[in-house]
Amino acid sequence: MGTTRSSGPAGFRGGRHRLVAALAMATLTGATLTACDGDAEDTSSAQGATATKSEEASRGESIAKIAWGKCPEPAKGASRASDLECGSLKVPLDYRNPEGTKIDVMVSRLATAKKDKRRGVLLLNPGGPALGGLDMPATMAPTLPKSVLDGYDLIGFDPRGVEHSTPQSCGLEDPSVASLFPYPAADGSIAKNVTLAKTNADKCAESAGDKLKHFTTANTARDMDRVREALGEQKISYWGQSYGTYLGAVYRSLFPDRTDRMILEGNVDPAKVWADEVADTWGKGMADRFPDAAAVAAAQNSTLGLGDSVEKVTQTYLDLADRLDRKPAPVPGTPLSLDGPLLRNVTYSMLLHNDSLPPLTAFWKAAADLADGKVTKEDKAVLEQVFADTPTSPGVPADNQATLFLALTCGDAEWPDDVAGYADRVAADRKAWPLTAGMPANIWTCAYWEKPVEEPVTVTGKGPRNVLILQNRRDNATPWEGGVGLHKALGESAAFLGVDNGGHYVYDAGSECADKATVDFLTTGRLPDEDVNCTDVKLK
Repeated sequence: MGTTRSSGPAGFRGGRHRLVAALAMATLTGATLTACDGDAEDTSSAQGATATKSEEASRGESIAKIAWGKCPEPAKGASRASDLECGSLKVPLDYRNPEGTKIDVMVSRLATAKKDKRRGVLLLNPGGPALGGLDMPATMAPTLPKSVLDGYDLIGFDPRGVEHSTPQSCGLEDPSVASLFPYPAADGSIAKNVTLAKTNADKCAESAGDKLKHFTTANTARDMDRVREALGEQKISYWGQSYGTYLGAVYRSLFPDRTDRMILEGNVDPAKVWADEVADTWGKGMADRFPDAAAVAAAQNSTLGLGDSVEKVTQTYLDLADRLDRKPAPVPGTPLSLDGPLLRNVTYSMLLHNDSLPPLTAFWKAAADLADGKVTKEDKAVLEQVFADTPTSPGVPADNQATLFLALTCGDAEWPDDVAGYADRVAADRKAWPLTAGMPANIWTCAYWEKPVEEPVTVTGKGPRNVLILQNRRDNATPWEGGVGLHKALGESAAFLGVDNGGHYVYDAGSECADKATVDFLTTGRLPDEDVNCTDVKLK
């Protein structure tokens, strides 16, 4: 789980490395938007489903080709690449009832200019879960060499239920994804988290009804195969980041003979989806990554005053989070109050990129001054940058990402529902991983979610050796252990490339070793014979 290379606060590098603060900034204020009609073409009521077979290509129906045209209007103040084309196709809401309700999936294309060198399509997914991907071809293209751009049409898509693909809404009171992350109270109690989890689950059941249970990773993978067919391709190449690694692994496991070359970057362990992925790895992931930022702050102690060592900066941060847990501080010029959870969520988001570490340390200073009631002009500028409004797509419900985040994380696999067990795990987690304050072990909305309609897809290495796994050593969103777990699941079908780097992104993040292996694989199909450990990172 994580965020994507998309839009973000001013001051971050463009292209693939623009930060979406999806957990803390992009959906914090939750401005109300007019929702689209959530139903596309209702031809019958959808029935509950168990797993459909991967061989469903024998369904005997023809998939219409995509009619390419103008893309939907972007968010206010944003622009969309002029050469990006969009079109949609209809897919079943429930694949066990393919003649029933249909929904739309919006697809984008940045076509290669070299038709004579074209190998096929490279389907892209930015992760999330529940992030739109229409603009991903345009944000990825500047980072790719001509040899790749000549060989592939870059294909993006909004996954089912997300943005322009029959967007769904629970009508959540707080539409931000950040509100779903259950930080315990300052004293460690989880009573309010239990209440909110049940409230959100009830709201989704009331507002979205039976439809939401079909918005799963497995069905999104089935949609991808419909996209493949609509594009007229026998096979697809794929590049998935963060949650997109799990989506790609599920697609490959359902359709092993329809994948060409697959890159999985910043990885999820499919054996831990989703409760164990969160509880077992997020605390350690933050502990692994945080010292990178603390070292930057310590080097600037003369101006920041946060401490002259990693240990001292870490303690300053923990003390600040505790103070804000107990006494939130109003943020000037906004309706927000900076509390402990918000401090932690902003920190989480800004740790995703190495180039956002200096702005993060400036934010810590501003937050400390805010808590002390002595905000400077420079602090105000930092806070304005961090909490700047992020434009949202017209016609998309304000809680769309939060709704689909819940649908996917809760609908893919069952979560425990033992409240006492959560309380015990939170107490232990707060001691083991103080930087995350017990949140990963806490009760989520998923504890009260309806039972999933099918078992999680078993990820296997069946099929050709055609997967390159890219994993950073210090990734706070999808920690190292996720890449190791995915490699174990895929076995000999995958090559593993690890990088001694921090942050959520491997390609185009300072390692020539990683970049060369990635491009070589896309252009030649060659994979390393053994695991690769890249140690050549040069920060930009």
